[in-house]
Amino acid sequence: MSVRRVVPIAMRLSWLVLIALAIGEFVTDLPGPGWATTLLPALVVLALMAATMSLQARAAAPRGEPGPPVEVAPPVTGRWKALNSPADKVPSHGTHAYGQTYAIDIVAEPETAEGEAPGRPGAGPATRPAADPATRPVPRPQAEPAPRPGAGPVTRPAFRLFWPVVRRNRAFPAFGAPLLAVADATVVVASDGQRDHLSRNSLPALAYLMLAEAPVRSIVGAHRIIGNHVILDLGGGTYAVYAHLRRGSLRVRAGDRVRAGQGIGRVGNSGNTTEPHLHFHLMDGPDPDAARGVPFTWRGVGVPANGETFTVVEPEERGGRSTEEQAEEQAGRPTEHQAGRPVEGRAAGS
Repeated sequence: MSVRRVVPIAMRLSWLVLIALAIGEFVTDLPGPGWATTLLPALVVLALMAATMSLQARAAAPRGEPGPPVEVAPPVTGRWKALNSPADKVPSHGTHAYGQTYAIDIVAEPETAEGEAPGRPGAGPATRPAADPATRPVPRPQAEPAPRPGAGPVTRPAFRLFWPVVRRNRAFPAFGAPLLAVADATVVVASDGQRDHLSRNSLPALAYLMLAEAPVRSIVGAHRIIGNHVILDLGGGTYAVYAHLRRGSLRVRAGDRVRAGQGIGRVGNSGNTTEPHLHFHLMDGPDPDAARGVPFTWRGVGVPANGETFTVVEPEERGGRSTEEQAEEQAGRPTEHQAGRPVEGRAAGS
C-alpha cells in the first residue's frame, strides 16, 4: 500500500482517537489525574495529526515541474465566474490533497441586458471575450424550469454576515445547471446519493461548516468532502473530477462511455460546500485519496482567474445538439431532431 493511501487512513484514525478521548473524559471516570489520562494523550494525537497532515500534503504534491496543461472542453455552458482558480495560486484550494492541486470552482453569473429581465435570453456579452468563434458570448440558459412564468433565480445571492443564515438551493442560479463531459471518456465513478444541504453563505453557517461539518466529513472520507461526483477516465492516465453534484441528477453510471459535450448530470450543493457550484479538476488516478493533480485548460476559455467571468455557448449554437436533447436521447425519448420537428427559434435549454 502506497504512502498516499496510508496517510488519509492514519488521519481518520487520529480523529477517531481524539474524539474517543474527549468522550471518555466526560462519560467515564478514568483512574489518575486528567492531564495524564486525557490531556497528554490528546496532545500526542494532535501532534501526530499535524505530522500526518504535513505528510499528506507532501505525498499529494506534484513531483518535479508540472507538465503542459491537458486541454479539454468546458464542462458547462452559459455565463460563469471562477473562484479558487489555479490561475492565481497553486495549490488553488490551499492543499494538494484529493488530487486538487489545480482545481477550480465556478458559480453561475447570469447577466442582465438593458431593458430585459435578469437571467432571460438576450443578455449582454461576457466580461471575458471568447478565444474562438466556438465560444462566442451567448446568454446562459436557465438551469431549471421556473416555478412560475418569467420567474427563477436571476442573481447569485451575496454573502451575509448574519441574516439570512442559510438559503435554499433554488435561490442560486447554478443549482441544477447541466454538466457536460469534457472529452470522450469512460465513467469510472458515478455517485449521487448524498443530500443537497442548505447554503453556508453567512458567518454563522460558515463557522458551522468549518468547525463542525468539515472535520466530520474529513473523518468519513474523500467522498463526503466532494459529495455527489463523477470521475471520468480521459485516457493517458488523466481523470476528470466533477464534485458537489445534485442528488439524483446523474445520467451515467460506472462503465458507461460518454462523448465530449454529452450531458452527464447537474450542479448541486452536496459535500463540503458553501453554495451550489461546480468543483472541477484533473488528476493522475481514479482515487482522490491517492491521486496527484494535473493542470488543465478549457478549450476556448483557458483557465479563468479568480473573479473572472466567461461564457460558453450551447452545443446547438455550434451546430450540434443541445444538452437537453442529449438528455432526452439518453432517457429513451425522441428528440426534436429525431422527430423531424424544426428546432430553429427554440430557446436553448428549454
